[in-house]
Amino acid sequence: QVQLVESGGGLVQAGGSLRLSCVASGRTFSSYAVGWFRQAPGKEREFVARITSRGGSPRFADSVKGRFTISRDYAKKMVYLQMNSLKPEDTAVYYCAAAESEYGPYKYWGQGTQVTVSS
Repeated sequence: QVQLVESGGGLVQAGGSLRLSCVASGRTFSSYAVGWFRQAPGKEREFVARITSRGGSPRFADSVKGRFTISRDYAKKMVYLQMNSLKPEDTAVYYCAAAESEYGPYKYWGQGTQVTVSS
């Protein structure tokens, strides 16, 4: 069982940066792949980024490629999403999720953190 809690969201102007954090409970978190997803008002949830259990092979949605990075700190059981050059269209609730398999399905989800980018 893994529990995830996101933090770091907020209001930022376009062009600014935020770093989202996802902290996990559970002794086996290091064996899980972790993904970030987002859901904007009136839209379906979409994939943003993911990192493997070994901390490699990061993947990003085309819409954030080159602006976002993902990393993890095993000692702290944290996964980070660094978001740079933010755009108004990045406004959404961001969720982290964990999967027992490197490519999902994502079984455990956090409660989300709101990111609002003003123009």
